[in-house]
Amino acid sequence: MNTLARQMFRTCNKLFSRKTLNDVVEAPPSNIETAAQMDNIQHLTSPSHNTSVRDSIHHIEEVMERAHHGGGWLYGIICINILILGCALVSGSAFNSVAITAVHRHIFLIILLLLTMSWMLFHTVFTSRKDEDASFRDGHAGPAWLRAGLLLFGLLSLIMDIFKIAIAVGYLHCDSAVKVAFPVVQAVFLFVQTYFLWIHVKDCVQLHTHLTRCGLALTLSTNLVVWMAAVTEESLHQTDIPDLNYNVSPRMHRASVVNKKCNCSYSACNTFKEASYYLYPFNIEYSLFASAMAYVMWKNVGRLVDNHRHHKVKFRIKDVCLGPLTGVLLVVAGLATFIAYEVDIETGDVTKTDKALLIHFIMNIVIVSMMSLSTVIGCIIYMLDHREHASEKNPTRSLDVGLLVGASLGQFIISYFTIVAVVAIEARGYLNALNLTWALLTVLQLSLQNYFIIEGLHREPFHVMQEAALHTNPHAFQENPEIIIVQESHKSSYFLTSSCDKPSWKRRVLKEVCAFLLLANIILWIMPAFGARPQFDHPIEIQFYKVSMWTAIVNIGLPFGIFYRMHSVASLFEVYIMS
Repeated sequence: MNTLARQMFRTCNKLFSRKTLNDVVEAPPSNIETAAQMDNIQHLTSPSHNTSVRDSIHHIEEVMERAHHGGGWLYGIICINILILGCALVSGSAFNSVAITAVHRHIFLIILLLLTMSWMLFHTVFTSRKDEDASFRDGHAGPAWLRAGLLLFGLLSLIMDIFKIAIAVGYLHCDSAVKVAFPVVQAVFLFVQTYFLWIHVKDCVQLHTHLTRCGLALTLSTNLVVWMAAVTEESLHQTDIPDLNYNVSPRMHRASVVNKKCNCSYSACNTFKEASYYLYPFNIEYSLFASAMAYVMWKNVGRLVDNHRHHKVKFRIKDVCLGPLTGVLLVVAGLATFIAYEVDIETGDVTKTDKALLIHFIMNIVIVSMMSLSTVIGCIIYMLDHREHASEKNPTRSLDVGLLVGASLGQFIISYFTIVAVVAIEARGYLNALNLTWALLTVLQLSLQNYFIIEGLHREPFHVMQEAALHTNPHAFQENPEIIIVQESHKSSYFLTSSCDKPSWKRRVLKEVCAFLLLANIILWIMPAFGARPQFDHPIEIQFYKVSMWTAIVNIGLPFGIFYRMHSVASLFEVYIMS
């Protein structure tokens, strides 16, 4: 069935392409009206033939999708089982260092990494080379910015593994060699996986589909387990609270829990250890980027894609000034206040701690307020905009929306728990008032930004709408002076460009809003990712929920909130280039 369907699809596609080419060559357009007439003739010369071809292709796609639907559930179950087992081992090794140690966790992760690398090498050497239908590629999957982010985070994660190797070597005389083997294997895994995803992320595999789905499910599970282990280790480092003294910041105790029976053999261990913790956020984002790309590949296995449907959009920063400038100023101010916050908190002095919290709360209130205002402006532009919603099936867009909404729940949880604690205690004082204001504005900002991004991702790009208007209205050039026709030599096709490179005011406003929100989300990612924990430095929530419950809430919600900000940056960049 699969072979027959692929042959029918290729034959139909060739017939349709040949028909289209011949129709165009017979009468090359000389101006806009001729081009529009030829486009109409192309669709009217043989309507029964073109309709039957399109119906056949659509029917084949439906048959292929139904044929693989049952298998998708099987590999999803495999993924869930690996993920839950990894969650149990990671949690057990984090909170019970006797029965399940870090060595057991590392052995499990090494097995997963080796199995995943083995499948990736098999796929690269055998499946991708023998797959005759490798020409089926999803143009929406793995955009350039996503692959560039994967490469950057992979490089920083590799540096983190090098630091971990140096640390483990220092403890090798009194600790297990597995702690040296794990970062070595993970470093090799980073290289292999980055190469694999860079080359094959757009593939719609048609050969060895069952094995490919199983391998991608394993890849997805492995990256999520590695992400979970990194989040747990980083969270324990940031939020270790050995007693119930609310007046003592947990920052004073982060480095206090050390295995005194085993000391490092050289003095630079502590330096490498502190440096590696600053690289954890990049390793966490790398695992999530890789998981998203593996999921898109998994959804595209066996999928028949018409490559000509994808519209390439170029990134330009022209005519955008206010948004980037304001965003850069906000990032600089946020970095300055974040550094001052970290310095004052580390001193442990109550007065300096209150001052640091005051500055931090005010800065975050200013950021989320400006973001909410700019998002409202963007939503108003959407109401005035008449672009149609994209109807094309796109697994990448569906994943982006799902991750955006799902990741935002983490920040929603923390904000609402904070609101309940402050209101229930009827806490007084300027710090509690600022904390409550920040939580309320964060809820508003998250809601508005989710709507803005989701609406932007589901709109057709501006240049596609202009092209459609030109096809249906020959006088579109007279109404829109931005559109001109370029006649290519040896080709009778035409495309759109800009005569003055000045987009409409609605496009400019959308680009300004996207650029500002992108930079604002970057600073909101930097502060919690690199150690800002006002949830523990301000004791009101700990007093209300107690240490154990509030620590669990923050350690579950905050990693998702950090990922939400980074994912929002990626999604806003996508909305920017579509505008």
